[in-house]
Amino acid sequence: MAAERAAAVLASDPLPPGALLTLADGALEVEVAPGAGGRIAQIRHRGEAQLVGHGPAHAAAIAWGCFPMAPWAGRLRGGRFAFEGREYRLPANLGEHAIHGAAFVLPWRVEAHSPRHAELSLRLPEDARWPFGGVCRQRIELAGERLELRLSVTAGARAMPAAIGWHPWFLKPDRLEFAPDRMYPRDALGIAVGPPGEPKPGPWDDCFVNQRPVVLHRGARRLRLTSDCTRWVVFDEPAHSTCVEPQTGPPDAFNLEPAPLAPGATRTAWFRLEWR
Repeated sequence: MAAERAAAVLASDPLPPGALLTLADGALEVEVAPGAGGRIAQIRHRGEAQLVGHGPAHAAAIAWGCFPMAPWAGRLRGGRFAFEGREYRLPANLGEHAIHGAAFVLPWRVEAHSPRHAELSLRLPEDARWPFGGVCRQRIELAGERLELRLSVTAGARAMPAAIGWHPWFLKPDRLEFAPDRMYPRDALGIAVGPPGEPKPGPWDDCFVNQRPVVLHRGARRLRLTSDCTRWVVFDEPAHSTCVEPQTGPPDAFNLEPAPLAPGATRTAWFRLEWR
């Protein structure tokens, strides 16, 4: 194999926030945890928490905040994929599968920040965890009642597969307003397969083709979510949280819908959160 199986930081392993970088503007305050996967540890709108925060019941790396997923998003079946005629296997970090990329458990570097924005970067591994290298960058910016997130991955000297996105753990809303175009079926392992078909009623742990805003209703307030991503995972089975995850490709994208990057090429995405 091109990459030997190696021990991974498990998605269920504890990951504390570490030192926090606080941003604030208007109605919003955002705490960024560069050392904990470059994630947003908490968002407060008019003083009210919006995310499941780190704590005794939610200490696992996979279970809190809003973290970037790169260079893949969701489950990669068995950690296996083929690329440019070679077979690869990445370390499993959730059961038999490799989930949510390498970036969400690695420390990011703060490149620049002001009271209302932060820019972070991460040099991806070039070893058994991820043999291709490359660089991830993200920008987090506040503007009154709006939070703008931008994420990119750039290939290094080698071509590589890539899919990126975000995994926010929103505190449970009163209602989810969501009208997707299509829905990927899931196999016996719970992993998306193609082709997408008609959406089915929730609760969900599913991937959808969606190009409309998604709205979380909480009391009289609405949180409107938009993105240039057309693949969205919604996980609303837990009683305490609803995850709404815009992604550039579905789970298992390297096998289901490959989208390679040429050497030096960049894939970007944006995610906008607006409170009303």
